[in-house]
Amino acid sequence: MSPEEWEVVRLSLKIAVWSVVGSLPLALAAAALLARSRFFGKSVFDAVVHLPLVLPPVVVGYFLLLLLGRKGVLGAPLEEYFGIVFSFRWTGAALACAVMGFPLMVRAMRLSLESVDRHLEAAARTLGATRARVFVTVTLPLMMPGIITGTVLSFARSLGEFGATITFVSNIPGETRTLPLAIYTYTQVPGGDEGAMRLSLIAVALSLAALVVSEVLSRRATQRMRGSDD
Repeated sequence: MSPEEWEVVRLSLKIAVWSVVGSLPLALAAAALLARSRFFGKSVFDAVVHLPLVLPPVVVGYFLLLLLGRKGVLGAPLEEYFGIVFSFRWTGAALACAVMGFPLMVRAMRLSLESVDRHLEAAARTLGATRARVFVTVTLPLMMPGIITGTVLSFARSLGEFGATITFVSNIPGETRTLPLAIYTYTQVPGGDEGAMRLSLIAVALSLAALVVSEVLSRRATQRMRGSDD
């Protein structure tokens, strides 16, 4: 690969990692709310969380531009008072990827949390453990396969994100040009087929590696839980 292609791969991994790191705590909180809480407007909240799954990615990117662009409702005050800019920056690309991968992460965590045996948590409470300690020492380890699966799915989604990214942060070499955007660029220039093929194969390899790692980690977490039960 050329130095430019290596730069694309490095930037794609960087954006995917930060999108996952940034959305993980929020996804865990949203999954806990949806799985364990009853509140007014829960159905609406559930629909909003999963909305990026059904909306065209370009629409998501456009709304991000309206909200967090330099003249956006939140973007303008963020830049004026805190110097924070998302549009046309790699941080904005990470934000767009996080939004698109968020529903996958929440869904996997929610299903895992709903399958946790509430009797085990109740038993821990009867031994004097606080709610926070029960969540950290009992609930969180039991839902670890779901956390791993959701994290890897979101990571893989971030690597493949295109529509929201190009709409919100454009296609800037070295700043926001990720693998899908670079492949698209290669297909638009004469003689770019070879570069597009190389990057496409790299994207396939990275996605497969993420799924294999997810399966291995999830299996180990499940085996560890079964071992602790024996």
